[in-house]
Order: sequence, then structure tokens, then C-alpha cells
Amino acid sequence: LLENAAKASTDGATITVRTRRDGERVAIDVADTGCGIALANLPRIFDPFFTTRADGTGLGLAICQKLVRAHGGEIQVRSEPTRGSTFTVLLPAAVAGAAAA
Repeated sequence: LLENAAKASTDGATITVRTRRDGERVAIDVADTGCGIALANLPRIFDPFFTTRADGTGLGLAICQKLVRAHGGEIQVRSEPTRGSTFTVLLPAAVAGAAAA
């Protein structure tokens, strides 16, 4: 997600990573002020081999989504063309004391 944010952004743009609690889940937000994603492309961004970049493979977001789902989570995206995108990874929060067990 960070690499995609960097590639979507111009030199000197801001990429922000935030963590927060979201009920029983932990949220990790990766936000950029880059070019954003065209509305027509949003339904396909997690499809394997879908890319809009000449140097892209279309595997990064597909793999990211598979990894997040394998950990019982989900990934969401909000994007506005020319304004940037925010990807949010939601993962189940660890239960206190579970690591010790």
C-alpha cells in the first residue's frame, strides 16, 4: 500500500499512515494526496492483473487483499480523482493475554 501511494504521488506529496481502534478491530489507514483512482476502475482494483500503470503487474492490491483476508480482516478504499486515496486495513484486535497463552 505504501509503494502504491508513493507511485501515485508527486515528489513532495504527503503520505500518511494512521492506526486506530475500530470497535473490536484495529484499523490501519494509508492515505495519499496523489492522483486518486477513477470511479470506473474502483470495482476492479483488487482483481489480479488489473493495472492502469505501464510498469504495473496488477498483483500488489490483489495480494494485499488476500493477506488481509487470511488474517480475518478486510480492506476498504476511498478515493477521489486528482485528490488522492485512503486504503484502510481492518484486522481483528488481539485479545489481552492471548499472546501469553
